[in-house]
Amino acid sequence: MKKFCYHIPGMDCPSEEQIIRMKLEGIKGLEELAFDLEGRKLHVYYHGDVAEITPLIESLKMGGRLMTEEEVEGAESSGRDLRLERKMLWAVLIINAVFFVGEMVAGWLSGSMGLVADSLDMLADALVYGLSLWAVGAMIRRKKRVAAVSGYLQLILAILGLSEVIRRFTGVEIFPDFRAMIIVSIFALIANAVSLYLLQKSKSKGEHVKASMICTSNDVIINAGIILSGALVYWFGSPLPDLIIGSFVFVLIVWGAVRIIKLSQ
Repeated sequence: MKKFCYHIPGMDCPSEEQIIRMKLEGIKGLEELAFDLEGRKLHVYYHGDVAEITPLIESLKMGGRLMTEEEVEGAESSGRDLRLERKMLWAVLIINAVFFVGEMVAGWLSGSMGLVADSLDMLADALVYGLSLWAVGAMIRRKKRVAAVSGYLQLILAILGLSEVIRRFTGVEIFPDFRAMIIVSIFALIANAVSLYLLQKSKSKGEHVKASMICTSNDVIINAGIILSGALVYWFGSPLPDLIIGSFVFVLIVWGAVRIIKLSQ
């Protein structure tokens, strides 16, 4: 058996881990995938040639490159408690789903595109975790079909959001409630922190604090950005900060959706 070590700069949270698992699991001869989110490394234990694995890693467009290759007697035990991991994934899924609904409602009632965009980011995370739960034991073809549906759903919602942003930029001025933006985003920040804690517990060996911060850096930045934009809306008396942060998040969602759609092909 061979052990291939890949450095993957774009792998910085559990959602990327699930995407990579979907891409590689089911390959004949694959023994185990061992992830190091802190080091952004992936160890592949495989009965085959590196030329069969590397193109799949590169196709994900996460900057993955082969670092080392060695012969090993067997895969290292990951020590994962699958029952605990499923429970934690369910908890994180529920948190993200609840905040998707809450932020979507709050976003439309307050007129904040930033909150609407962040709600779709929560939906994207919920879909990834839900897919990872559902896909256990499912056929690869079925996994990819469901991934494609979730990707297209995210893409459609994000494009609709961007269309609304453009509509507001071109003359339909809706002044968002900066108080709702700040308060709801603070709660979303807390939800991300709870999700992070649960994801840490799902690994029997644990994750380092540094790795955890890397995993949630994007969500934290988005939440902080909406809080800041809410303050700027109040300070300048203009809806532009909300539209700018909303556009930024919608573009991130489009990029993630396109990546999932490509994965499903």
